[in-house]
Amino acid sequence: MRIAIASLLALIFSLFGQAAAATPHQVVEDTSRRVLEVLDANRETYRNDSNAFLEGLSEVLDPVVDYDGIARSVMTVRYSRSASPEQIERFIDTFKRSMVQFYGSALLEFDGGDIRVLPPNPREQQHPDRTSVNMEVITGRGMAHPVSYTMVKLDEQWKVRNVIVEGINIGLLFRDQFAQAMQANRNDLNAVIDNWGNVVAKSREVVENGESR
Repeated sequence: MRIAIASLLALIFSLFGQAAAATPHQVVEDTSRRVLEVLDANRETYRNDSNAFLEGLSEVLDPVVDYDGIARSVMTVRYSRSASPEQIERFIDTFKRSMVQFYGSALLEFDGGDIRVLPPNPREQQHPDRTSVNMEVITGRGMAHPVSYTMVKLDEQWKVRNVIVEGINIGLLFRDQFAQAMQANRNDLNAVIDNWGNVVAKSREVVENGESR
């Protein structure tokens, strides 16, 4: 009986979680809140342990971020069609880690701020299975930074496919950097994957300098 009750409670919580994250705006709001909670509880640990940082954020982000779709979009069909399944999987894993590196320092330093998910706008609905969610990141000094998430519906669940930070399209930025890296390495995909950390560092410089396209 105790096992049956536990199973029933697990099912109820599972259904409640799905209902609570039914819309793309709710997915973004809930995920952002959970990220801040995880950071607030583990900030000092994460500053000294990058693996713990990756694992902690992965638990929150993995269910709601389409890393596979983002990584393949960054590679584009031009490069992904000639890549082996092992290379694609390795790039997806490397890309996932790079996203944490890309936002890592900024997230760890984001202390005392808040987030504000803006109300849905019917004009943002690009397609029944694709839409945008706008958000403002409020710093401790009260400055608001606009962020827009491109959301796609996959298997009846909304997931993040792209991010635009203060007008800078992160997906396009990574795509351009990937293409440049392939050219610089004479289309050696393994070399690009091995050196992706440096590519991410350059992308971050672009964002910090406020360059957009």
